Amino acid sequence: MPGVFSLILGMATCRDRWCVGCCRMIQVRWARGSDVISIRELVRPLAGNTLTPKDPVAYYEALQQFRVAQDPDLPGRIIGCGALHVMWDDLAEVRTLAVHPDFARRGLGGRLLETLLDDARALGLSRIFCLTFEVDFFTQHGFSPIVGQAADPDVYAELLRSYDEGVAEFLDLERVKPNTLGNTRMLRLL
Repeated sequence: MPGVFSLILGMATCRDRWCVGCCRMIQVRWARGSDVISIRELVRPLAGNTLTPKDPVAYYEALQQFRVAQDPDLPGRIIGCGALHVMWDDLAEVRTLAVHPDFARRGLGGRLLETLLDDARALGLSRIFCLTFEVDFFTQHGFSPIVGQAADPDVYAELLRSYDEGVAEFLDLERVKPNTLGNTRMLRLL
């Protein structure tokens, strides 16, 4: 089957359904410590607008959650990223999903998202949350807006103990509403 070997290695070729450029190879891999500066540069123009701003230390602390896409022409240049943050035994959040403007609208964001969803499946997770302005993009990938509360009362009570702002956003707490205006809470069941 064409492209299967490439997908297993996290690569895309022009024969793959995830192709983002004819005959170009784009590798999606786990992030490394040396990628943090590039991830921050990629995210910086979006921070405060469509992505939550983070201090540098937050990227290092969450490094194991990140997947990155490398520029096939410039080794070491990160052109896309995304993170999967586990929140509960069946629940995770997609965070910091971003693609460099030169590579936008070519399927790379979808490929990164699908990689994160595969990671969630491998962890045994069944519900994936996101807080986004990009409702159409996430809808195309099977997410639906959350109406009301998405956690059982017992889980809700436990999640209230978290200091993580993403958890507060998932719970739709009043204290984070000024930060989430215009965003949509969405959920996908795996």
